[in-house]
Amino acid sequence: MARVTSLPAVGPGDHVVQFYGADDELAVTAGGYLAEGIRSGDGILVVATAPHRLVFAAALARAGIDPARERGAGRLLMEDAAELLDRFLVGGVLDRERFHSVASGLILSAAAGGRPVRVYAEMVAVLWDAGQVGLAVELEERWNGLGALLPFALLCAYPSRLMTGAKTADAVREVCLLHSAVRAAEPGSAAEPGSAAEPDSAVEPGGAGPAVRERSFPPELDSVRAARHFVTGLFNEGPDDALASDAAIVATELAANAVLHARSGFTVTVARSAAAVRIAVRDGDPLVHGNDSMPFDVRQGHGLSVVSQLASGWAVERLPAGKVVWADLPAEALRRARFSVARFSQSPAQATR
Repeated sequence: MARVTSLPAVGPGDHVVQFYGADDELAVTAGGYLAEGIRSGDGILVVATAPHRLVFAAALARAGIDPARERGAGRLLMEDAAELLDRFLVGGVLDRERFHSVASGLILSAAAGGRPVRVYAEMVAVLWDAGQVGLAVELEERWNGLGALLPFALLCAYPSRLMTGAKTADAVREVCLLHSAVRAAEPGSAAEPGSAAEPDSAVEPGGAGPAVRERSFPPELDSVRAARHFVTGLFNEGPDDALASDAAIVATELAANAVLHARSGFTVTVARSAAAVRIAVRDGDPLVHGNDSMPFDVRQGHGLSVVSQLASGWAVERLPAGKVVWADLPAEALRRARFSVARFSQSPAQATR
């Protein structure tokens, strides 16, 4: 069974966004996030639509947690997203004081007894789906403002279908910038909520071992071309042409962002698993709120727009000394092409001839 990569570790002050394709993916990631919090003794606040509240209750039950008991004990609070929005939207305008009063009241209730708090909220997606993109972005900013005053972890979620329009590309980039981590799960994946849900290991056919190649590059424009050649050199000509083309585009976009925006040297890692080819670019520029070096320059036909169209999943993850951006090329491409295992078994010098 394919598995979705787990969410980044979360703690007070973390604000993660999840882009998902189907409710079963959301059940895995958000359900696991909620289950882990309950097991850790956290107070949980869920602000979701009625169908998603049912999805999460079922996910918790499958994880061995009784939602009714947790709600009765005050450890799990569930609110309707649309109804909560109505409490602080006045004439189509987000009332800052009302939002602060309503949201902080719920968070403090979840924190009763000194518990850490985890929040799942999809009011932003409700606004975006209604065409209120500007309000959705403003609400993300309000959450960050509240997070500067109260300690809580926050997971937001958007259906991926809402984030692909050219007209909203700038808003998508802004949403990414307003979060400490960005996660996009692979469509059609499934796993038990609360499980470790680690990504599948990159293995050779027959279990011979990992199929991973890695190379570091200096912070120069010529490095973008060198990174592209490094990646395409791992594919056979002919049968691998389609996959190599997609890999070249992804590697070029991510490497260019590392040089132009992060202004950093970078390391490219290419890993093959049975499900996907993962291309990851690690640079030395930390990911922080408001950092203009966010690796995705979202313009029509560039950056995140094209990477998200080619990839079955992508993410931005904060590191102690920088960040890593990865994208998975889908299994469909692997079924159309024969990945060059032989090239992965060569030495780094041989692989780039």
